[in-house]
Amino acid sequence: MSQVNEGYDGEEALVAIRSLIGRSVELQEMEEKLEEELTALARQRTAGTSSLLEFASAANTFSRQQTDMATERTSLTREQTRLSTRSTELASIRTDFGRERTSLAGQRTDLAVHRTNMARDRTTLARERTGLSTERTTLARDRNTLAEGRNQFAERRTVLSSLRTELAWGRTYLALIRTGLAFLVLGISLFRLFGVSWWSLFDGALAVGSGVIVAWGARGYQQTAARMKRLSEGLRSPLG
Repeated sequence: MSQVNEGYDGEEALVAIRSLIGRSVELQEMEEKLEEELTALARQRTAGTSSLLEFASAANTFSRQQTDMATERTSLTREQTRLSTRSTELASIRTDFGRERTSLAGQRTDLAVHRTNMARDRTTLARERTGLSTERTTLARDRNTLAEGRNQFAERRTVLSSLRTELAWGRTYLALIRTGLAFLVLGISLFRLFGVSWWSLFDGALAVGSGVIVAWGARGYQQTAARMKRLSEGLRSPLG
């Protein structure tokens, strides 16, 4: 804007100088004819010279302003250069941050892939654990079944033990019956051998005792046979 004003004032000064030169030429041509106007023209020339001085002073002032503006423009250029350098540094830092962000994104992607693989492994392990739990449940059921079978076998063994005990009792009662019959046969044999005598009392007592023994053995064997029948019926039930 200062340069435009300066150019505009310079053109006005040139126009004024040209006008003065033209008027001087006219004054010189009309010097002889218009001596009366010479003084006025001299005054006008003096006024023009003053105007020229004023224009020169204004030109100097504009030159100084232009110099100041050039200095200020130089300062602004330096500041702009410094800001450009700072902007370049910031762009370099931003580029470094972008590279670091890209690296972090790659690491995050790797971690996501690793997490996905771990999730798949965890799912596989969960399935295997479920399969093992199912197998363990099956084994527990089999173990319970075997335990029930073992309990049944133990019960059967207990029944067999009881049956063996009852058979022993039955064998004992049969032995009593056999012993009683033997004593009865002995008493009858002694009675027939010695006839009626004092020994007949012994033979009678022996026969009566033999009868009691036989009856006791028969009654005990009957009870034992009933118990063995119940135990045998319990053994006929199938295993679970």
